[in-house]
Amino acid sequence: MSSNTFELTLRAASSLPMVYIDREKFLYKELIKYYPKEQVEIAIKNNPAYAGIQVSMINKIARHCINYETNKVSSISFAAGLPGGFAMAGTIPADITQYFGHVLRILQKLIYLYGWEELVSDDEPFDDETKNLLTLFIGVMFGVNGAATTITKISASAAQKASKSLASKALTKGTIYPMVKKIAQVIGVKMTKEVFAKSVSKVIPVVGGIASGGLTYATYKPMSYRLKRYLENLKWCDPEYYNSTLT
Repeated sequence: MSSNTFELTLRAASSLPMVYIDREKFLYKELIKYYPKEQVEIAIKNNPAYAGIQVSMINKIARHCINYETNKVSSISFAAGLPGGFAMAGTIPADITQYFGHVLRILQKLIYLYGWEELVSDDEPFDDETKNLLTLFIGVMFGVNGAATTITKISASAAQKASKSLASKALTKGTIYPMVKKIAQVIGVKMTKEVFAKSVSKVIPVVGGIASGGLTYATYKPMSYRLKRYLENLKWCDPEYYNSTLT
């Protein structure tokens, strides 16, 4: 899978109806279980850490979200692994598109919990800035060298919020864009290996479904936790950071 094919997959996945996560609704639903409405509204307006929500609670919610999305995508992958399962015209298998759809779902949930503003919009076009940022975050999930440091670099100048608009300015610079293309290429190679493994698993009925679902489970959950571990160490999810900047 080349970088171009990865980008096509990313665009196809982003257009799936179940992919978009409304940041405001998501944060309200998750935080209102534990905190008063006034504090939740501050978290939505700014971010959870700004509202004084400790990273230990964010970690707890994040683990729940990861388990939920992992079980969901693994069930879909099991069905797709059966002979006669999902099929999609063109070169991108439907189960891979579904897989990336769930990658985007957990990606959004995690970055919103750990302090980022809304990245994907339900009513705006999928522009290059969005694609580049998503590629960087997915690069972190896949363990691609340079992805995490690039995100850290482009968000370093932000005072209190990690936003798409801030990152977009950095992504237009000549030194950042080549890194995004390189990361997309590496993700493409990594995904090619998984596509091949899934194709082989479909040869044997039922066992193929189990193998495909198991492979998805074995890759999706560690990837999600890799992104979680990266995000939880950034300043955006530390209430003390905001205490120091506001005093």
